[in-house]
Amino acid sequence: MARALQLAGRGLFTTSPNPRVGCVIVRDGRIVGEGWHERAGTPHAEIHALEQAGDAARGATVYVTLEPCSHHGRTPPCSEALVNAGVARVVAAMRDPNPLVAGGGIDMLTLAGIRAEVGLLESEARALNPGFISRMTRQRPWLRLKTASTLDGKTALANGASQWITGEAARADVQKLRARACAILTGSGTVLADNPRMNVRDFDIGRQPLRVIVDSGLRTPVDAAILPALVACHHADPAMRAALERAGAEVIELPDANGRVDLAALLALLAQRGVNELHVEAGAALNGALIKAGLVDEWVAYVAPMAVGDDARGLFSHATALTSLDAAARFRFSDVRQVGGDLRLTLLPA
Repeated sequence: MARALQLAGRGLFTTSPNPRVGCVIVRDGRIVGEGWHERAGTPHAEIHALEQAGDAARGATVYVTLEPCSHHGRTPPCSEALVNAGVARVVAAMRDPNPLVAGGGIDMLTLAGIRAEVGLLESEARALNPGFISRMTRQRPWLRLKTASTLDGKTALANGASQWITGEAARADVQKLRARACAILTGSGTVLADNPRMNVRDFDIGRQPLRVIVDSGLRTPVDAAILPALVACHHADPAMRAALERAGAEVIELPDANGRVDLAALLALLAQRGVNELHVEAGAALNGALIKAGLVDEWVAYVAPMAVGDDARGLFSHATALTSLDAAARFRFSDVRQVGGDLRLTLLPA
């Protein structure tokens, strides 16, 4: 199963919107076939492993990181293929959270007389697909917030200068986070201040994540480098909407009661469009709004060993000041490591 998980990781950047899945087939103590899901619309991990195993799959044990599918989607059911191949036993790391499967694959195998088990290295398998699990069970993406700051929690000088707070190794590491995401989210303030592209540059993954801008007042310039993108606003002025649409943007209205974009509704919409992991690189206002709304599932904080003082720009802002530490958003460390000359802190909500 550890080998199957390793294989599944090869699809880290490419399987979206499908889950990352690996499969190993063993007979008489020897691996006879293995495979992983490479890209949506192509054969699943089990099919690749069965093709490699050939006749040796009959009577073999199959280790797969996710319950084999039991429905017809863009490809035929993997459970049916395993039954036809005559395997004797299937060990799945976890059940498929997709309601179209949700135990149906295990049931199909069991009814065919195949011994089926679930739960081996389940936590490792779940860690491989947080976005797919989130989309299937919560109907919203897994939101990963990325920040880069000084030791005193500043993201830029008062004049806006921020290139570069973190080093080259940290910036290359961020490219990996972008590459594994289905979509990249930022705010109109960041677009106006930095004119970023928000794309994947260091990896040839055969796709670019969907770019999304939270822009309550529709301030995004028509020549912004981030376009084409999905632009979520509170209310779309017809002329501004038309200009942005001519520039390749898709403009949607998602108003909340406070004159801003309804962030929860935006995440629900992205889930409906198949977004598993949502990568966020934004300014203090949007960062603070996401934290306050409880929408941040993971925070990856790059911290550079420098200090720039109180007048520099901070990581988060709040519409109203906190009056008690009991109201503070709290996180716990899940990973701490050095990347180049900087620290990378990975945190989860406490």
